[in-house]
Amino acid sequence: MDRSVGFWKRLGANVLDSVLVITPIAILGMILFGWDFDSSYTDLVILPYSLVVPVLWKGYVVGKRIMGIRIVKIDGRNVGLWTMFMRLIVAGLVYVLTLGIGLIVSAFMVGLREDNRSIHDFIAGTYVTEAKPGEL
Repeated sequence: MDRSVGFWKRLGANVLDSVLVITPIAILGMILFGWDFDSSYTDLVILPYSLVVPVLWKGYVVGKRIMGIRIVKIDGRNVGLWTMFMRLIVAGLVYVLTLGIGLIVSAFMVGLREDNRSIHDFIAGTYVTEAKPGEL
């Protein structure tokens, strides 16, 4: 695993995604459709973004691209739709079933493990790297 990325860069990418993608979508939903700011409709728009954009954009989403980090499979190949499904949906279910404790454990794993892999990385067989496409 070349150039794995730790907690702060990954957090920064998630914050940027929230500010630049999720918040504008929520605001547009409020203006155009009268959705509540935290509406499940917003989640239905964000889900395809989170699943499909990394597949089409070689592991990047907007926040990760700005931070210069991306998701790749453990062998360095680009992620596919099944990999992203495992990373988001299956891991999300684990986090819900553990009442958020799994998410806290994942944060510590990213910060403390040498390979910076979290629970969702292990489930999907991925890691987050600073290596650009073609560098691995």
